[in-house]
Formats: sequence, C-alpha cells, structure tokens
Amino acid sequence: MNLKALAGLVLIALGSSSLAWPDLSYTRSTHDAKLGPLEFTLKQKESIHVPAWVGLTAVAVGTLLVWRRK
Repeated sequence: MNLKALAGLVLIALGSSSLAWPDLSYTRSTHDAKLGPLEFTLKQKESIHVPAWVGLTAVAVGTLLVWRRK
C-alpha cells in the first residue's frame, strides 16, 4: 500500500468520525492557585463544532486518493 492510499484511508476515517460526532469537547485548565497547603485549579469545558461539509470533503478527497493509487 502506498502513501496516497494510506492518506486516503486516514481522510476517510477522520471524515466519517467527524460526521458521526460533530462536536469535540475538551477540558482546559485555566487558573491555578496555591495558598499555603491548599491548591485550587479552575477547569473549563470547551467544545469545537466541525461542520458537515468538512467531513464530507475529507471523505470525498480520501475516496479519490484511494481510487487513484497510481
């Protein structure tokens, strides 16, 4: 399997997963404070929305790369 086909399969997998789960959420530490023996951490949950056209484009480009392996 050459590099183009492998990149195509990766794009198809990423595009399909972005269509299945369009919202990516993660937790970010924003503030840390230490007052003597006490430690405080403020964590903030954020999310990123991946539009459907990005996933469809990734699947289409990946399919073209797998088809045109030569």
